[in-house]
Amino acid sequence: MALKFDVRDEKKIRVIIDTDAACEADDPFAIAHALMSPKLMVKGITAAHFAEQGSVEKSLEEIKVVLKAMNKDVPAYLGEAGPMDKEGKELSEAVHFIIDEAKREDNHPLYILCQGAVTNVAVALRACPDIKDKITVIWIGTHGAGNVEAPFVEFNAGNDIAAANYVLGSGVKLWLIPSTVYTTITIGIAEIQKKIAPCGAIGEHLFTNMVSYNMTDKAFWTQGESWSLGDSPAIAVAMNPGCGHFEEVPAPYVNQDTSSSYKEGMPVIRVYTDIDSRYILEDFICKLQLEYLISIE
Repeated sequence: MALKFDVRDEKKIRVIIDTDAACEADDPFAIAHALMSPKLMVKGITAAHFAEQGSVEKSLEEIKVVLKAMNKDVPAYLGEAGPMDKEGKELSEAVHFIIDEAKREDNHPLYILCQGAVTNVAVALRACPDIKDKITVIWIGTHGAGNVEAPFVEFNAGNDIAAANYVLGSGVKLWLIPSTVYTTITIGIAEIQKKIAPCGAIGEHLFTNMVSYNMTDKAFWTQGESWSLGDSPAIAVAMNPGCGHFEEVPAPYVNQDTSSSYKEGMPVIRVYTDIDSRYILEDFICKLQLEYLISIE
Protein backbone atom coordinates (compact mmCIF):
# COMPACT_ATOMS: atom_id res chain seq x y z
CA MET A 1 0.00 0.00 0.00
CA ALA A 2 1.48 3.32 -1.06
CA LEU A 3 0.91 6.63 0.70
CA LYS A 4 -2.52 8.06 -0.08
CA PHE A 5 -1.40 11.67 0.21
CA ASP A 6 1.00 14.05 -1.45
CA VAL A 7 2.53 17.43 -0.60
CA ARG A 8 1.73 20.68 -2.40
CA ASP A 9 4.48 21.48 -4.87
CA GLU A 10 5.43 24.81 -3.28
CA LYS A 11 6.14 22.99 0.01
CA LYS A 12 8.48 20.43 -1.53
CA ILE A 13 12.24 20.82 -1.23
CA ARG A 14 15.21 19.41 -3.10
CA VAL A 15 17.59 17.42 -0.94
CA ILE A 16 21.02 15.85 -1.27
CA ILE A 17 21.77 13.17 1.31
CA ASP A 18 25.46 13.24 2.27
CA THR A 19 26.20 10.08 4.22
CA ASP A 20 28.97 7.86 5.60
CA ALA A 21 26.49 5.05 5.09
CA ALA A 22 28.80 2.13 5.89
CA CYS A 23 30.35 3.41 9.11
CA GLU A 24 27.64 1.95 11.36
CA ALA A 25 23.98 0.96 11.26
CA ASP A 26 21.88 4.12 11.55
CA ASP A 27 22.61 5.90 8.26
CA PRO A 28 20.57 3.44 6.15
CA PHE A 29 17.49 4.15 8.30
CA ALA A 30 17.80 7.87 7.57
CA ILE A 31 18.37 7.28 3.85
CA ALA A 32 15.29 5.07 3.67
CA HIS A 33 13.19 7.63 5.54
CA ALA A 34 14.13 10.40 3.12
CA LEU A 35 13.41 8.26 0.07
CA MET A 36 9.86 7.54 1.30
CA SER A 37 8.95 11.12 2.18
CA PRO A 38 6.96 12.98 -0.51
CA LYS A 39 8.07 16.45 0.63
CA LEU A 40 11.71 15.55 -0.05
CA MET A 41 12.78 15.52 -3.69
CA VAL A 42 15.96 13.46 -3.33
CA LYS A 43 18.17 14.61 -6.20
CA GLY A 44 21.16 12.45 -5.27
CA ILE A 45 23.05 10.72 -2.49
CA THR A 46 26.72 11.51 -1.91
CA ALA A 47 29.08 9.10 -0.16
CA ALA A 48 31.18 10.44 2.71
CA HIS A 49 34.40 9.04 4.17
CA PHE A 50 34.98 7.93 7.75
CA ALA A 51 37.92 6.65 9.78
CA GLU A 52 38.63 3.50 7.81
CA GLN A 53 40.64 2.58 4.71
CA GLY A 54 38.50 2.71 1.58
CA SER A 55 35.61 4.12 3.60
CA VAL A 56 34.10 6.33 0.90
CA GLU A 57 33.85 3.38 -1.47
CA LYS A 58 32.20 1.34 1.30
CA SER A 59 29.70 4.14 1.89
CA LEU A 60 28.85 4.24 -1.80
CA GLU A 61 28.31 0.49 -1.86
CA GLU A 62 25.96 0.64 1.14
CA ILE A 63 23.99 3.44 -0.51
CA LYS A 64 23.54 1.22 -3.56
CA VAL A 65 22.41 -1.69 -1.37
CA VAL A 66 19.71 0.49 0.20
CA LEU A 67 18.57 1.80 -3.18
CA LYS A 68 18.33 -1.72 -4.60
CA ALA A 69 16.44 -3.02 -1.57
CA MET A 70 13.94 -0.18 -1.91
CA ASN A 71 13.76 -0.36 -5.71
CA LYS A 72 14.55 3.36 -5.92
CA ASP A 73 16.28 4.99 -8.87
CA VAL A 74 18.34 7.83 -7.38
CA PRO A 75 21.88 8.70 -8.48
CA ALA A 76 24.72 8.09 -6.02
CA TYR A 77 28.14 9.76 -6.14
CA LEU A 78 31.58 8.99 -4.75
CA GLY A 79 32.77 11.71 -2.38
CA GLU A 80 36.12 12.93 -1.10
CA ALA A 81 38.39 10.06 -0.08
CA GLY A 82 39.55 11.62 3.17
CA PRO A 83 39.66 14.78 5.26
CA MET A 84 39.75 18.20 3.64
CA ASP A 85 43.17 18.84 2.12
CA LYS A 86 44.92 21.63 0.34
CA GLU A 87 43.37 23.13 -2.76
CA GLY A 88 44.48 21.94 -6.14
CA LYS A 89 43.59 18.26 -6.21
CA GLU A 90 40.82 16.98 -8.46
CA LEU A 91 37.33 17.34 -7.03
CA SER A 92 35.27 14.22 -6.41
CA GLU A 93 32.13 13.49 -8.40
CA ALA A 94 30.07 14.20 -5.26
CA VAL A 95 31.53 17.70 -4.97
CA HIS A 96 30.86 18.38 -8.64
CA PHE A 97 27.28 17.20 -8.18
CA ILE A 98 26.72 19.41 -5.11
CA ILE A 99 28.00 22.47 -6.99
CA ASP A 100 25.98 21.72 -10.13
CA GLU A 101 22.75 21.10 -8.20
CA ALA A 102 23.23 24.25 -6.11
CA LYS A 103 23.74 26.36 -9.25
CA ARG A 104 20.76 24.86 -11.06
CA GLU A 105 17.75 27.15 -11.44
CA ASP A 106 14.83 25.65 -9.53
CA ASN A 107 12.02 27.11 -7.44
CA HIS A 108 12.45 24.37 -4.86
CA PRO A 109 15.12 25.28 -2.26
CA LEU A 110 18.09 22.93 -1.88
CA TYR A 111 18.95 21.31 1.44
CA ILE A 112 22.03 19.15 2.01
CA LEU A 113 21.43 16.62 4.78
CA CYS A 114 24.83 15.73 6.25
CA GLN A 115 25.06 12.53 8.27
CA GLY A 116 28.83 12.30 8.65
CA ALA A 117 31.94 14.40 8.17
CA VAL A 118 31.08 17.54 6.19
CA THR A 119 34.08 17.20 3.87
CA ASN A 120 32.07 17.08 0.63
CA VAL A 121 30.18 20.26 1.51
CA ALA A 122 33.30 22.06 2.74
CA VAL A 123 35.24 21.28 -0.43
CA ALA A 124 32.27 22.35 -2.58
CA LEU A 125 32.00 25.67 -0.71
CA ARG A 126 35.73 26.26 -1.06
CA ALA A 127 35.73 25.43 -4.75
CA CYS A 128 32.64 27.51 -5.51
CA PRO A 129 31.88 30.11 -2.81
CA ASP A 130 28.93 31.40 -4.84
CA ILE A 131 26.79 28.43 -3.78
CA LYS A 132 26.83 29.57 -0.13
CA ASP A 133 23.59 31.51 -0.51
CA LYS A 134 21.90 28.80 -2.57
CA ILE A 135 21.86 25.95 -0.02
CA THR A 136 20.81 25.09 3.51
CA VAL A 137 23.04 22.59 5.30
CA ILE A 138 21.53 20.36 8.00
CA TRP A 139 24.34 18.66 9.89
CA ILE A 140 24.39 15.92 12.50
CA GLY A 141 27.56 16.84 14.37
CA THR A 142 29.56 18.57 17.13
CA HIS A 143 28.79 18.81 20.84
CA GLY A 144 26.91 22.07 20.37
CA ALA A 145 27.49 25.81 20.56
CA GLY A 146 29.44 27.82 23.12
CA ASN A 147 32.13 26.43 25.38
CA VAL A 148 31.28 22.72 25.65
CA GLU A 149 33.58 19.96 26.85
CA ALA A 150 33.74 16.72 24.88
CA PRO A 151 32.18 13.82 26.83
CA PHE A 152 33.38 11.63 23.97
CA VAL A 153 35.02 12.16 20.60
CA GLU A 154 32.18 13.36 18.40
CA PHE A 155 32.48 11.10 15.37
CA ASN A 156 31.25 13.33 12.56
CA ALA A 157 33.21 16.44 13.49
CA GLY A 158 36.21 14.36 14.51
CA ASN A 159 36.51 12.73 11.09
CA ASP A 160 37.35 16.10 9.56
CA ILE A 161 37.79 18.96 12.02
CA ALA A 162 39.14 21.28 9.33
CA ALA A 163 36.02 20.75 7.21
CA ALA A 164 33.79 21.17 10.27
CA ASN A 165 35.30 24.55 11.10
CA TYR A 166 35.27 25.63 7.46
CA VAL A 167 31.52 25.01 7.15
CA LEU A 168 30.73 26.41 10.61
CA GLY A 169 32.60 29.61 9.79
CA SER A 170 31.50 29.94 6.18
CA GLY A 171 28.26 31.83 6.70
CA VAL A 172 26.23 29.18 4.86
CA LYS A 173 22.70 28.74 6.19
CA LEU A 174 23.28 25.97 8.72
CA TRP A 175 20.99 23.95 11.01
CA LEU A 176 23.10 22.03 13.52
CA ILE A 177 21.91 18.97 15.43
CA PRO A 178 24.51 18.29 18.15
CA SER A 179 25.28 15.13 20.13
CA THR A 180 23.01 16.08 23.03
CA VAL A 181 20.08 15.88 20.61
CA TYR A 182 20.91 13.17 18.06
CA THR A 183 21.75 10.60 20.75
CA THR A 184 18.17 10.78 22.10
CA ILE A 185 16.50 9.13 19.10
CA THR A 186 16.42 5.72 20.78
CA ILE A 187 14.80 2.55 19.46
CA GLY A 188 14.94 -0.99 20.80
CA ILE A 189 16.28 -3.74 18.56
CA ALA A 190 13.22 -5.83 19.47
CA GLU A 191 11.04 -3.08 18.01
CA ILE A 192 13.13 -3.13 14.84
CA GLN A 193 12.65 -6.92 14.61
CA LYS A 194 8.88 -6.69 15.08
CA LYS A 195 7.97 -3.57 13.12
CA ILE A 196 10.74 -3.06 10.55
CA ALA A 197 12.27 -6.44 9.65
CA PRO A 198 9.05 -7.76 8.00
CA CYS A 199 9.00 -4.83 5.56
CA GLY A 200 10.46 -6.42 2.47
CA ALA A 201 14.09 -6.44 1.41
CA ILE A 202 14.81 -3.04 2.96
CA GLY A 203 13.31 -3.99 6.33
CA GLU A 204 15.31 -7.20 6.44
CA HIS A 205 18.49 -5.33 5.51
CA LEU A 206 18.00 -2.65 8.15
CA PHE A 207 17.45 -5.29 10.83
CA THR A 208 20.22 -7.73 9.88
CA ASN A 209 22.71 -4.91 9.28
CA MET A 210 21.91 -3.50 12.71
CA VAL A 211 22.16 -6.86 14.50
CA SER A 212 25.40 -7.76 12.74
CA TYR A 213 27.06 -4.45 13.57
CA ASN A 214 25.80 -4.57 17.15
CA MET A 215 27.74 -7.80 17.73
CA THR A 216 31.07 -6.42 16.52
CA ASP A 217 33.80 -4.78 18.57
CA LYS A 218 33.04 -1.50 16.76
CA ALA A 219 29.77 -1.29 18.70
CA PHE A 220 31.50 -1.20 22.09
CA TRP A 221 29.76 2.11 22.88
CA THR A 222 26.18 0.82 22.52
CA GLN A 223 23.92 -0.26 25.38
CA GLY A 224 23.39 -3.76 23.99
CA GLU A 225 19.78 -4.04 22.86
CA SER A 226 18.95 -0.50 21.77
CA TRP A 227 20.25 2.02 19.28
CA SER A 228 20.26 5.75 18.71
CA LEU A 229 19.11 6.48 15.17
CA GLY A 230 21.22 9.59 15.34
CA ASP A 231 21.14 10.48 11.65
CA SER A 232 17.36 10.49 11.34
CA PRO A 233 16.86 14.00 12.81
CA ALA A 234 18.41 15.45 9.65
CA ILE A 235 15.51 13.97 7.71
CA ALA A 236 12.91 14.97 10.29
CA VAL A 237 13.81 18.67 10.47
CA ALA A 238 13.97 18.86 6.67
CA MET A 239 10.38 17.58 6.57
CA ASN A 240 9.25 19.60 9.58
CA PRO A 241 11.63 22.27 10.93
CA GLY A 242 9.30 22.68 13.92
CA CYS A 243 9.62 19.08 15.15
CA GLY A 244 12.06 20.32 17.77
CA HIS A 245 13.15 23.45 19.57
CA PHE A 246 16.13 25.49 18.44
CA GLU A 247 18.01 28.69 19.10
CA GLU A 248 19.88 31.07 16.83
CA VAL A 249 23.41 31.43 18.24
CA PRO A 250 27.00 31.92 17.05
CA ALA A 251 28.43 28.78 15.48
CA PRO A 252 30.91 26.85 17.62
CA TYR A 253 34.58 26.36 16.84
CA VAL A 254 35.55 22.68 17.05
CA ASN A 255 38.77 21.87 18.90
CA GLN A 256 41.00 18.87 18.21
CA ASP A 257 39.32 16.80 20.94
CA THR A 258 35.91 17.75 19.40
CA SER A 259 35.01 20.01 22.30
CA SER A 260 33.40 23.30 21.28
CA SER A 261 34.61 26.81 21.94
CA TYR A 262 33.09 30.24 21.55
CA LYS A 263 35.07 32.20 18.97
CA GLU A 264 34.57 35.87 18.21
CA GLY A 265 33.08 36.64 14.81
CA MET A 266 31.49 33.26 14.06
CA PRO A 267 28.25 33.49 12.04
CA VAL A 268 24.88 32.89 13.64
CA ILE A 269 23.39 29.46 12.92
CA ARG A 270 20.39 27.43 14.06
CA VAL A 271 21.20 24.89 16.78
CA TYR A 272 18.54 22.37 17.79
CA THR A 273 18.13 21.76 21.52
CA ASP A 274 15.67 18.85 21.25
CA ILE A 275 13.84 16.76 18.67
CA ASP A 276 10.50 14.91 18.84
CA SER A 277 11.68 11.29 18.72
CA ARG A 278 8.09 9.97 18.61
CA TYR A 279 7.48 11.89 15.39
CA ILE A 280 10.69 10.65 13.77
CA LEU A 281 10.31 6.97 14.65
CA GLU A 282 6.58 6.60 14.04
CA ASP A 283 6.66 8.52 10.76
CA PHE A 284 9.49 6.30 9.52
CA ILE A 285 7.91 3.02 10.64
CA CYS A 286 4.48 3.92 9.24
CA LYS A 287 5.90 4.89 5.85
CA LEU A 288 7.98 1.72 5.73
CA GLN A 289 5.02 -0.50 6.61
CA LEU A 290 2.67 1.24 4.17
CA GLU A 291 5.11 0.76 1.29
CA TYR A 292 6.94 -2.48 2.03
CA LEU A 293 5.13 -4.53 4.66
CA ILE A 294 4.85 -8.23 3.76
CA SER A 295 3.43 -9.67 6.96
CA ILE A 296 3.44 -8.82 10.62
CA GLU A 297 2.31 -10.73 13.66
